[in-house]
Amino acid sequence: MSSSFTREIPIFPLNTVLFPGGVLPLRVFEARYVDMTRDCMKREQPFGVALIREGAEVGAAAVPETVGCTARITDWDMQQLGVLNITTVGQERYRMLTNQVGANGLITAEVEAIAAEPSQPVPGPSQVCVTLLRAILAQIEARHVPPPHHFNDAAWVGYRLSELLPIQRAAKQKLLELEDSLSRLEIITKYLEQNGLAIKKE
Repeated sequence: MSSSFTREIPIFPLNTVLFPGGVLPLRVFEARYVDMTRDCMKREQPFGVALIREGAEVGAAAVPETVGCTARITDWDMQQLGVLNITTVGQERYRMLTNQVGANGLITAEVEAIAAEPSQPVPGPSQVCVTLLRAILAQIEARHVPPPHHFNDAAWVGYRLSELLPIQRAAKQKLLELEDSLSRLEIITKYLEQNGLAIKKE
Protein backbone atom coordinates (compact mmCIF):
# COMPACT_ATOMS: atom_id res chain seq x y z
CA MET A 1 0.00 0.00 0.00
CA SER A 2 1.41 3.37 -1.02
CA SER A 3 0.59 6.79 0.39
CA SER A 4 -0.14 7.91 -3.17
CA PHE A 5 -3.45 6.04 -3.35
CA THR A 6 -6.24 4.70 -1.17
CA ARG A 7 -7.71 1.23 -0.83
CA GLU A 8 -10.53 -0.53 0.98
CA ILE A 9 -9.72 -2.99 3.75
CA PRO A 10 -11.68 -4.76 6.50
CA ILE A 11 -11.11 -3.39 9.99
CA PHE A 12 -10.68 -5.50 13.13
CA PRO A 13 -11.32 -3.24 16.19
CA LEU A 14 -9.40 -4.53 19.23
CA ASN A 15 -8.37 -3.46 22.71
CA THR A 16 -4.77 -3.33 21.55
CA VAL A 17 -2.49 -1.17 19.41
CA LEU A 18 -0.49 -2.84 16.65
CA PHE A 19 2.74 -1.25 15.45
CA PRO A 20 4.64 -1.89 12.20
CA GLY A 21 6.80 -4.98 12.68
CA GLY A 22 4.89 -6.08 15.77
CA VAL A 23 3.67 -9.66 16.23
CA LEU A 24 0.01 -10.04 17.21
CA PRO A 25 -1.53 -13.49 17.84
CA LEU A 26 -5.34 -13.54 17.67
CA ARG A 27 -8.05 -16.03 18.61
CA VAL A 28 -10.85 -15.44 16.13
CA PHE A 29 -14.28 -16.94 16.82
CA GLU A 30 -16.98 -14.45 15.76
CA ALA A 31 -18.37 -15.50 12.37
CA ARG A 32 -17.78 -12.09 10.75
CA TYR A 33 -14.09 -12.14 11.68
CA VAL A 34 -13.58 -15.82 10.85
CA ASP A 35 -14.99 -15.10 7.37
CA MET A 36 -12.87 -11.94 7.11
CA THR A 37 -9.73 -13.84 8.10
CA ARG A 38 -10.37 -16.64 5.63
CA ASP A 39 -11.00 -14.12 2.85
CA CYS A 40 -7.77 -12.25 3.65
CA MET A 41 -5.79 -15.50 3.58
CA LYS A 42 -7.39 -16.55 0.30
CA ARG A 43 -6.65 -13.19 -1.30
CA GLU A 44 -3.27 -12.81 0.47
CA GLN A 45 -4.35 -9.39 1.64
CA PRO A 46 -4.01 -7.66 5.01
CA PHE A 47 -6.70 -6.31 7.29
CA GLY A 48 -6.59 -3.26 9.51
CA VAL A 49 -6.14 -3.45 13.27
CA ALA A 50 -7.53 -0.44 15.11
CA LEU A 51 -7.80 0.41 18.79
CA ILE A 52 -11.40 0.57 19.97
CA ARG A 53 -12.47 4.12 20.78
CA GLU A 54 -16.01 3.18 21.82
CA GLY A 55 -17.63 -0.22 22.27
CA ALA A 56 -16.33 -3.74 22.82
CA GLU A 57 -14.47 -6.42 20.88
CA VAL A 58 -17.47 -8.75 20.84
CA GLY A 59 -21.01 -7.93 19.75
CA ALA A 60 -22.13 -4.74 18.04
CA ALA A 61 -19.59 -3.04 15.79
CA ALA A 62 -17.21 -0.91 17.85
CA VAL A 63 -16.04 2.56 16.90
CA PRO A 64 -12.35 2.30 15.89
CA GLU A 65 -9.62 4.91 16.06
CA THR A 66 -8.89 6.62 12.76
CA VAL A 67 -5.20 5.64 12.70
CA GLY A 68 -4.29 1.96 12.80
CA CYS A 69 -1.89 -0.58 11.33
CA THR A 70 -2.40 -3.21 8.65
CA ALA A 71 -1.83 -6.81 9.72
CA ARG A 72 -0.53 -9.63 7.52
CA ILE A 73 -1.43 -13.20 8.49
CA THR A 74 1.72 -15.33 8.78
CA ASP A 75 0.36 -18.50 10.40
CA TRP A 76 -2.92 -20.12 11.39
CA ASP A 77 -4.53 -23.24 12.79
CA MET A 78 -8.00 -24.42 13.85
CA GLN A 79 -7.62 -26.93 16.67
CA GLN A 80 -11.18 -26.24 17.83
CA LEU A 81 -14.07 -26.15 15.36
CA GLY A 82 -15.11 -22.57 14.66
CA VAL A 83 -12.12 -21.02 16.45
CA LEU A 84 -9.31 -19.76 14.23
CA ASN A 85 -5.92 -19.07 15.80
CA ILE A 86 -3.81 -16.74 13.70
CA THR A 87 -0.48 -14.99 13.99
CA THR A 88 -0.18 -11.60 12.34
CA VAL A 89 2.61 -9.09 11.79
CA GLY A 90 2.08 -5.34 11.60
CA GLN A 91 2.86 -3.91 8.16
CA GLU A 92 2.21 -0.19 7.83
CA ARG A 93 0.17 2.51 9.46
CA TYR A 94 -2.94 3.84 7.80
CA ARG A 95 -5.41 6.67 8.22
CA MET A 96 -9.09 5.90 7.82
CA LEU A 97 -10.91 8.23 5.41
CA THR A 98 -14.40 6.70 5.38
CA ASN A 99 -15.94 3.54 6.76
CA GLN A 100 -19.13 1.55 6.69
CA VAL A 101 -20.62 -1.28 8.73
CA GLY A 102 -22.00 -4.29 6.86
CA ALA A 103 -25.11 -6.26 7.76
CA ASN A 104 -22.91 -8.77 9.61
CA GLY A 105 -21.27 -6.01 11.67
CA LEU A 106 -17.96 -6.08 9.79
CA ILE A 107 -16.39 -2.66 9.28
CA THR A 108 -14.77 -1.89 5.94
CA ALA A 109 -12.91 1.35 5.42
CA GLU A 110 -11.24 3.37 2.72
CA VAL A 111 -7.77 4.11 4.03
CA GLU A 112 -4.61 5.87 2.95
CA ALA A 113 -1.15 4.75 4.02
CA ILE A 114 0.94 6.87 6.37
CA ALA A 115 4.44 7.11 4.92
CA ALA A 116 7.02 4.93 6.63
CA GLU A 117 9.44 6.83 8.81
CA PRO A 118 12.95 7.07 7.35
CA SER A 119 15.65 5.04 9.06
CA GLN A 120 17.53 7.19 11.57
CA PRO A 121 20.08 6.25 14.23
CA VAL A 122 19.07 6.38 17.87
CA PRO A 123 20.39 9.66 19.34
CA GLY A 124 22.65 9.68 22.38
CA PRO A 125 20.08 10.75 24.99
CA SER A 126 17.79 7.88 23.91
CA GLN A 127 20.40 5.13 24.12
CA VAL A 128 18.76 4.21 27.43
CA CYS A 129 15.86 2.96 25.29
CA VAL A 130 18.16 0.58 23.43
CA THR A 131 19.68 -0.70 26.67
CA LEU A 132 16.26 -1.37 28.19
CA LEU A 133 14.95 -2.99 25.02
CA ARG A 134 17.94 -5.34 24.88
CA ALA A 135 17.30 -6.29 28.51
CA ILE A 136 13.60 -6.95 27.83
CA LEU A 137 14.27 -9.05 24.74
CA ALA A 138 16.76 -11.14 26.69
CA GLN A 139 13.94 -12.10 29.07
CA ILE A 140 11.08 -12.88 26.67
CA GLU A 141 10.55 -15.58 24.07
CA ALA A 142 11.94 -14.80 20.63
CA ARG A 143 8.54 -15.35 19.00
CA HIS A 144 7.25 -12.16 20.63
CA VAL A 145 9.92 -10.02 18.89
CA PRO A 146 11.54 -12.24 16.26
CA PRO A 147 14.80 -11.23 14.60
CA PRO A 148 16.21 -9.41 12.82
CA HIS A 149 16.53 -6.76 15.49
CA HIS A 150 17.35 -3.20 14.47
CA PHE A 151 18.71 -1.60 17.62
CA ASN A 152 20.16 1.37 15.74
CA ASP A 153 16.90 2.23 13.97
CA ALA A 154 14.99 4.87 15.94
CA ALA A 155 11.60 3.88 14.48
CA TRP A 156 12.06 0.16 15.21
CA VAL A 157 13.24 0.77 18.79
CA GLY A 158 10.39 3.19 19.40
CA TYR A 159 7.77 0.81 18.02
CA ARG A 160 9.02 -2.14 20.08
CA LEU A 161 9.11 -0.22 23.35
CA SER A 162 5.71 1.33 22.60
CA GLU A 163 4.17 -2.15 22.43
CA LEU A 164 6.16 -3.70 25.28
CA LEU A 165 6.03 -1.01 27.97
CA PRO A 166 3.14 -1.09 30.50
CA ILE A 167 1.51 2.13 29.37
CA GLN A 168 -2.16 2.90 28.79
CA ARG A 169 -3.66 1.99 25.43
CA ALA A 170 -4.56 5.63 24.74
CA ALA A 171 -0.88 6.56 25.17
CA LYS A 172 0.18 3.74 22.85
CA GLN A 173 -2.28 5.09 20.28
CA LYS A 174 -0.70 8.56 20.49
CA LEU A 175 2.74 7.01 19.98
CA LEU A 176 1.44 5.16 16.92
CA GLU A 177 0.05 8.37 15.46
CA LEU A 178 3.34 10.28 15.78
CA GLU A 179 5.10 10.63 12.44
CA ASP A 180 8.55 11.45 13.81
CA SER A 181 10.54 8.54 15.24
CA LEU A 182 12.89 10.84 17.19
CA SER A 183 9.98 12.59 18.91
CA ARG A 184 8.54 9.19 19.84
CA LEU A 185 11.86 8.11 21.36
CA GLU A 186 12.16 11.40 23.24
CA ILE A 187 8.73 10.84 24.82
CA ILE A 188 9.61 7.25 25.73
CA THR A 189 12.96 8.35 27.18
CA LYS A 190 11.20 10.86 29.45
CA TYR A 191 8.74 8.15 30.51
CA LEU A 192 11.60 5.81 31.42
CA GLU A 193 13.39 8.49 33.41
CA GLN A 194 10.23 9.52 35.26
CA ASN A 195 9.47 5.92 36.18
CA GLY A 196 12.99 4.87 37.11
CA LEU A 197 13.30 2.52 34.15
CA ALA A 198 16.17 4.24 32.37
CA ILE A 199 19.02 1.73 32.52
CA LYS A 200 22.33 3.47 31.97
CA LYS A 201 24.77 1.60 29.77
CA GLU A 202 27.94 0.80 31.66
